[in-house]
Amino acid sequence: MIERPPAIFAIGKNYADHAAEMREEKPVDLSNPVVFMKNPASMIGSGDAIVIPRICREPEEQVDFEGELAVILGRDCKNVPVEQALDYVEAYAIANDVSARWWQKKGSGGQWIRGKSFDTFCPMNEPVSAEEIKDPQNLAIKTTINGEIFQDGHTSLMTRSVAELIAELSYGTTLLAGSVILTGTPAGVGAARTPPRFLQDGDVVEISIEGLGMLRNPVECE
Repeated sequence: MIERPPAIFAIGKNYADHAAEMREEKPVDLSNPVVFMKNPASMIGSGDAIVIPRICREPEEQVDFEGELAVILGRDCKNVPVEQALDYVEAYAIANDVSARWWQKKGSGGQWIRGKSFDTFCPMNEPVSAEEIKDPQNLAIKTTINGEIFQDGHTSLMTRSVAELIAELSYGTTLLAGSVILTGTPAGVGAARTPPRFLQDGDVVEISIEGLGMLRNPVECE
């Protein structure tokens, strides 16, 4: 099993195309990052199954995929200037911010964390040293399900860069070494499609990011 981090911070709506496709009922203030957390116990490795729990099959199908660049911090940081932020990055990886949309939007009083934190809802592959990634803002990212392309984006399109996210999250807050930051997902998620395309038993989700290999997870129903 992949080692659990002390914390998983995640960023919502960090790609304008994804923010637009979600068509929120209430406008979201994007003047500051949308920040939430995932339970570290939700983390699994590449090859492990994403298990859709019974609680996420009612009142409707809802389990979605979100291919993302993950950032792993190598040391504690607090109040880090943007210019120095990447110095704190130890490694990068591919992650899937698996999301139960009903629990995210309706089942938890407007808080996202429960819908994002069910067991197996944070697949991540083996990290690659930050020294091998020259520019985290110059990476293609692609998500397929059963070989069909659903997301085809690029980290250059992030609203806030990796460095800006680290600086913002560390402002007044100590980020512990080993913490993971999920940097947001590009357009193409299942909930935004007509009809929606949620994960099903037997699916295989593959996410690739330049220089980071591939994250591959089968899907099973509990």
